[in-house]
Amino acid sequence: MNGKNFRIPARRLATVATATALAAGPAVLAAAGPAHATGDEGRASAVVLRTGLDVSLLNKTVNVPLAVSLNEVEAPQSAEKSTLTAQLNGVDGGKPFSVLSAEVASSKATVEGGKAEGYTNLAHAKVHVPGLALLSLIEVGQVTSKATCEAGKKPTASSNLLGDVTVLGKKVTLTAGGTTNVEVPGVGEVRVDYSKTETESRTAAATALELKVAVNPLKLNVAEVEGTLTLAKAACETPAASEQAADPSADPSAEPGTDPAGGVKPQGESADDGLAETGGNSMTPYIAGGAVALLVAGGGAVAFARRRTN
Repeated sequence: MNGKNFRIPARRLATVATATALAAGPAVLAAAGPAHATGDEGRASAVVLRTGLDVSLLNKTVNVPLAVSLNEVEAPQSAEKSTLTAQLNGVDGGKPFSVLSAEVASSKATVEGGKAEGYTNLAHAKVHVPGLALLSLIEVGQVTSKATCEAGKKPTASSNLLGDVTVLGKKVTLTAGGTTNVEVPGVGEVRVDYSKTETESRTAAATALELKVAVNPLKLNVAEVEGTLTLAKAACETPAASEQAADPSADPSAEPGTDPAGGVKPQGESADDGLAETGGNSMTPYIAGGAVALLVAGGGAVAFARRRTN
């Protein structure tokens, strides 16, 4: 019984000594390193013209969807377009039909430097729909839209209108954020929304002009056009901000001479002795010596116990 009671503590002592020696190194080598978390880089888009119209010919026996996009661009990579006309085939006796013509029609989308931005500019533009060959659906002097989403800032969206606006041959006055209805007997009706903007916590969008169209020229059913038409739209989504975990060794607020691993140095030890780079300091020889002494003591105790048992 005495032998068993003696051997168990001896083995435990040897185990504790070994664990102490193994733990001494990792405790000194532990240090925090930088960590980066990069999120979505953001998005931006812009389009000069987009249509979602239904064109009915020959008393609705033929339906042609009028789906056209002009200068539609998207980023994370920068993109820019400046085509000045949009045409549709198959609705004007087989001849190309000009939906939009303009002196300036450009769109740009960029994502860089933590900022996403969409921008459109349309000037001296005329929009036509089938059945109104001589009468413009809408004419504008100049409209622009811009949406900006920058990390750490609130997204913004805006549209501007310069010059006159004519709808179905009538000059109209538009109010930002308002709706204007234009009706021409024997031709049709157009509802115009000017400067529609939407902003959320990370997104923004601006539409200079959005038209809801219902046109049936002279009620002859030569061409009936219904649907929506968008002019100068820009949108964006804020890039996610990069996050960097704190690096104590690079922390400017840390006092000179502090241990980046969080350890406490003995008094009188130099802070720039270079031992931290190799995982050691001035206490390392004492820790290692103590561990060896414990191992020797534990081994001697075990041998002594065995001789007594025998």
